[in-house]
Amino acid sequence: MVERLLAVVCLVLVSTAALAETTLSGALTQGGIVFGQTEPGTTLVLDDLTVRVDDDGAFVFGFHRDAPATATLVITRPDGAVERRELTVDSREFDVQRIDGLPENMVSPPQEVMDRILKDIAEVKAARSADRPESDFRSGFVWPATGRISGVYGSQRILNGKPRQPHYGIDIAAPTGTPVVAPADGVVTLAATDHYYTGGTLILDHGHSLSSTFIHLDSVAVAVGQQVRQGDVIGTIGATGRATGPHLDWRMNWRDRRLDPAYVVPPMPTN
Repeated sequence: MVERLLAVVCLVLVSTAALAETTLSGALTQGGIVFGQTEPGTTLVLDDLTVRVDDDGAFVFGFHRDAPATATLVITRPDGAVERRELTVDSREFDVQRIDGLPENMVSPPQEVMDRILKDIAEVKAARSADRPESDFRSGFVWPATGRISGVYGSQRILNGKPRQPHYGIDIAAPTGTPVVAPADGVVTLAATDHYYTGGTLILDHGHSLSSTFIHLDSVAVAVGQQVRQGDVIGTIGATGRATGPHLDWRMNWRDRRLDPAYVVPPMPTN
């Protein structure tokens, strides 16, 4: 009887420890995306940012292209116990790409279009500010389109000899009109057709401040507020805005951190 009681007590202790464990999976690297699981009711703070935890204990966060070598994750469990984890963030080397021959007014737009550009930026920022409690990212991710990878995350672009900010997406070259599908479940927070730099621009919020942005679309097939499921057609590839040819520029954000979508999908299919 005593042995049986001890076995039950041990089982309870093991189960409690399992519930309290916080696990991380994904890429602890610059541009990386990390998915995690913890005990429901736990509070997480990554450096100075609160990480949303859903009712089942799932969460997500990510690292910017220029993230420092370490980050601190503070885990406060429902019973008040606190754990500090020092995370090592791997550094990466990024490509430099040169694109020449662009019209000068697209590289350095005249003052009269700056108001339009600032308006576009404000719309994108507002669309990415959503912090829905739904964890749509748990559907997993697929490629939104298939084709030749013509641009990679983090590369420094030099346009007509002038250095620009790094490229924060993956470029997928494919013919105009090629369908673009939702890589994961989410809600549409921006569906624009004529942004100055990015042309047809769509933002899909996956919950917990994680979002996907789709740029240079020829057409947009969804509306703001619409719920979409992984695989639903959301638009078509184009060459709108500042583009040298038809392609999809797929970007991801966690809050204001620019992430590398390559970390959530398998290698691009070759056929």
